[in-house]
Amino acid sequence: MTRRFISGYALALLSILGASLPLSRAKADDFFAGKTIDLIVGVDVGGGFDIYARLIARHLPDHIAGAPAVVVRNMPGAGSAKAAAYLYNIAPKDGTSIAALFPGVIIDRLLQKNAAGQFDPTKFTYLASADSDARLCITGPSSKVKTFQQALTDEVVIGGTQPGAPTHSYAYLNKNATGVKFDIVAGYKGTASLMLAVERGEIEGMCGIDWPSLKSEKPQWLRDKTVNLLIQAAPTPDEELTQLGVPTLDSFITDDKIREATNLVVAQQIFARPYLAPPGVPDAQAQILQKGFADTFADQSFLAEAEKARVSVNPISGEKLKDTVAKLYSTPTDVVERARQLIQSPEEAK
Repeated sequence: MTRRFISGYALALLSILGASLPLSRAKADDFFAGKTIDLIVGVDVGGGFDIYARLIARHLPDHIAGAPAVVVRNMPGAGSAKAAAYLYNIAPKDGTSIAALFPGVIIDRLLQKNAAGQFDPTKFTYLASADSDARLCITGPSSKVKTFQQALTDEVVIGGTQPGAPTHSYAYLNKNATGVKFDIVAGYKGTASLMLAVERGEIEGMCGIDWPSLKSEKPQWLRDKTVNLLIQAAPTPDEELTQLGVPTLDSFITDDKIREATNLVVAQQIFARPYLAPPGVPDAQAQILQKGFADTFADQSFLAEAEKARVSVNPISGEKLKDTVAKLYSTPTDVVERARQLIQSPEEAK
């Protein structure tokens, strides 16, 4: 009698639990209905990161259950560290706030002794990266320096922004790793202001610009052949740039220890367009967002618009992004210290 009662009770309990699973799933799927997702972009309006974020924001609602509105908010400052700190410490932790950040801000805690912002990059909820790409050093029409080889002997004025931003770090990375004669003028507001300065002849060139961003923001430079592509830095050389005869940074480095440290810096380009949510987002909402990004990147209408905008899409999953970040943070300390020195100005190194 007792055994039959227990068996009946167990069956009833299993029945209740089984019924609650689809209900729980349904509640998770309904979470975003009628809500707005803030997409915080940690850079100024008009640059490559902003172009990507706004393109994604137009398509992401179609791939999230409940079709929430996605509103882009620009929050530039400290190489995306301002936006990262906001996401980590202030933004709602329910999936209604996400961010597009410079990849550099994710590894700055590793490479910068006095990195801006209070946050732990390993604890973010990683959603996806839209692309992996190569970063370039370029010169404009006002410069007599047309190749990286020439810049090893002839001085060239390169513009940069603030420490932590790619245009700053990659200018010093190239200079410190190879001895190239870059006279780096820092303090520009962002990529758009640097490009304008190149056009005006205020500076001769810039570093740290992504190849897809250059193609989307300044196609006329490439069409009119007024830009000189000096060098590419990438985990894997870009085929298109290689066909154009653009050499790799690695090919100008002769010291194996410097090469190892350089590779650590360049590894951030595996996740060139990272999208994150705060730590502590419930698994159900995080999985919905991760799937939403994956489905967006496979959407033919999104891909067609991306091609029209001249931006490349080579996505990686949130899980792979999380694993990559964890691996970077396990790098031996001596390699990390050399990498820090490579991306610093002499003033920063003091």
